[in-house]
Amino acid sequence: MGLEFIKPGTNIDFLKYRKIAYLVSAAIILAGMLSLAVKGGPRYGVDFAGGLTIQVKFDKAMDVADIRKAIEPVGLEGLVVQRFGQETDNEYLVRATEQQMAQELVREAVVKALGQALPDSGFQIQRLEMVGPKVGADLRSKAIEAVFYAVLLIAIYISGRFEHRWMASGIMAAGLTGGVYLLNLLSVPTGYLIFAAMAITLLLCWYMRLKFALGAVVADLHDVLVTIGLFSLLDMEFDLTIVAALLTILGYSLNDTIIVYDRIRETLRGADKKESLADIINRSINQTLSRTILTSGTTLAVTLCLYLFGGAVIHDFALALLIGIVAGTYSSIFIASPILLDLGSGFIRKEQVEAVVTERTA
Repeated sequence: MGLEFIKPGTNIDFLKYRKIAYLVSAAIILAGMLSLAVKGGPRYGVDFAGGLTIQVKFDKAMDVADIRKAIEPVGLEGLVVQRFGQETDNEYLVRATEQQMAQELVREAVVKALGQALPDSGFQIQRLEMVGPKVGADLRSKAIEAVFYAVLLIAIYISGRFEHRWMASGIMAAGLTGGVYLLNLLSVPTGYLIFAAMAITLLLCWYMRLKFALGAVVADLHDVLVTIGLFSLLDMEFDLTIVAALLTILGYSLNDTIIVYDRIRETLRGADKKESLADIINRSINQTLSRTILTSGTTLAVTLCLYLFGGAVIHDFALALLIGIVAGTYSSIFIASPILLDLGSGFIRKEQVEAVVTERTA
């Protein structure tokens, strides 16, 4: 018998708070999107923007202005110096735009400049990365595509598993391919193309009444947008590790949503004819609540340890996972499940629909 934190028979009315949850999610996403608009987009790391990053560790605390002044003679364009990791780590990041010098020449020039200007600092170059602007743009495009195809495959999988409508899933994929092809003919930029394709995916799910798929896709996009928005509000960088975190979040959120959806489907099969869809969804969420708390709690604890003790290199990755785990657990209860109710009663038997209608009009 599985471990249960919630007493059997608990009946918390989660759907009662769904409109408040919608407003909270909309507010967070809107704030994040406004932040992105004001800043002209995400603050890309070297992976996406191109340029170079040098991670330097000193034996003692240093002033950022002194480090910058010491490196300026090297002639790095767009030079930015900032503290990295915990304050006690004495680590700093030196960033610059694209350079014409080779990587080893840059390293030698920076080591020489720091050695002359800060001879007693006891510094060590721990990392030096250089990425050209074209490579950065290609990586950015591929990253967006990876997120999009993950969402598309999720929609197809959920449609087949929960609604047994593989043909509809195939039609959706074909329609999406056609839409993307037409947009390509119009030379739409990759970023806008992917977002347009996601919008087409949602519209096709809604039009063909693939509501389980629509709920899962909306929940996944919710988690990704919340994470991106909060990263923008916190003025944190987006690089390949954050994309890896976003794809991990998609999988985690989907797993949580599938658990709840499975229980809803099982409950629908044996539900009383007079039981409303809202009661069925609420009962299903309550029945899976112990497992949700256990799974999310243990995952959150491990990720928190990574965030606190994993070091500066995976700090941002762990933070993105922390945000995603909380958002994914929240969305499976307050976003994915309520969508099944708010989009109508298309999943329950005809007799149940009639009973619900009679009950509401009485």
